[in-house]
Amino acid sequence: MSTLKKNKRIKRAAQVELYGDLKPGRGNKKVERGKAKYLGGNGRKTTGISKRVYRQNLKKIQVVENGSVVTRRVPVRLIRSGAIIKPVATDPFALPDHN
Repeated sequence: MSTLKKNKRIKRAAQVELYGDLKPGRGNKKVERGKAKYLGGNGRKTTGISKRVYRQNLKKIQVVENGSVVTRRVPVRLIRSGAIIKPVATDPFALPDHN
C-alpha cells in the first residue's frame, strides 16, 4: 500500500471522528391513499414507493482544527450543539489594550 493512500485514509478517519460521516442516508418515499382505520376508513393503501436520499443539513463555515483555521462543510446539528469551535473574530482596526 502506498504512503499516499495510507495518509489519505488517516486524514479521512480523523475528519469522520470530528464531524461524523457526511454521506447521505438512503430510504424510500411512500405515497398512500385512503383513510386510516382509526378515523373510520378502510385503511391506507400504498400507491407508490420510490427511492430517495436523506441529505444532511451541511453548512460551509470556518472551524479551528489543531490550532489552525480551515473551511469545512459541517452539519448544522454539530454547530448548534456547540461541538464545533469557531475562530474568534477580531476587529482589524482596534487598538491593543495597554493595561
